[in-house]
Amino acid sequence: MRKKSKKLNWTHKHLLGLRDLTAEEITYILDTAEGFEQISTRSVKKAPVLRGKVIVMLFFEDSTRTRNSFVLAASRLSADVLEFTKKTSSVSKGETLLDTAKNLEAMGIDMIVIRHGAGGVPEFLSRNINACVINAGDGYCEHPTQGLLDVYTIRKNKGSLKGLKIAIVGDIAHSRVARSDMWAMTKLGAEVTFVGPPTLMPAKVNELPVNISYSLDEVIGKVDVINMLRIQFERMGGNPFPSVREYSHYFGLTVDRMKNAKSDILVMHPGPINRGLEIESQVADGKNSVILDQVKNGLAVRMAVLFLLNQAAMQQKKINKKL
Repeated sequence: MRKKSKKLNWTHKHLLGLRDLTAEEITYILDTAEGFEQISTRSVKKAPVLRGKVIVMLFFEDSTRTRNSFVLAASRLSADVLEFTKKTSSVSKGETLLDTAKNLEAMGIDMIVIRHGAGGVPEFLSRNINACVINAGDGYCEHPTQGLLDVYTIRKNKGSLKGLKIAIVGDIAHSRVARSDMWAMTKLGAEVTFVGPPTLMPAKVNELPVNISYSLDEVIGKVDVINMLRIQFERMGGNPFPSVREYSHYFGLTVDRMKNAKSDILVMHPGPINRGLEIESQVADGKNSVILDQVKNGLAVRMAVLFLLNQAAMQQKKINKKL
């Protein structure tokens, strides 16, 4: 039975990334998420933890899993949710992001969950507004709740990440998921290898705490977990590989390639999946796949994040009143 982490004095009112969190803080979020799992099994799937709080979904990029997961997590905790749509907002008329956020804050919101194509936007907002800010993906920087749900899923299946060998495969250069995964996994004791063609590796990759491989076949038999990334064609300025067929041949997770993997390997993917390119359907839907578990676990993780950040915000308010 896994030992619970010691209770921490959680002081972070924002979640901007995992790079600056300690292993103890990451573990504390995961342990808190375990306590929220059972809410989704009740006949009435509600808890009054965030009753009276207002959370804004400020998404400047398309999203299915992350946005809906946050909406449902907030709803399960009894918060009110305000959906922001760029096309029907004043942003389309030239209003700045900060003015938008400040106007929303003037309406009495408590948290902003933001996804933006420019790196650093969540951090910028956190310095300029009083509401809690949660990064739901910024540029090529981080996607912290995806990193958290990924390590949560691994820990749930393997017991611990310590000593595990994990391959993150594909479009590393454009992936904020790869970066959040890397920080969370290495802090929790895993050995991470980035796998992909040289053209899809980020600049200064040698300075990161990972191994690097340009051959999936070289690592497939050695790893305990393999996380296949989506090829982000919308972010590419040119052609980083000769053809889709060639990429799939060398870096796709196929049924044949899985024959060389460990029998208990975990197959992951943050979604959305390009079936037949990054991963064959038989593998994505196979016995080693925990892709839908990732989606399910994301709900508990995001409930934990909302809960902890709200606690920290309330504590800060109490301290400010005393000053």
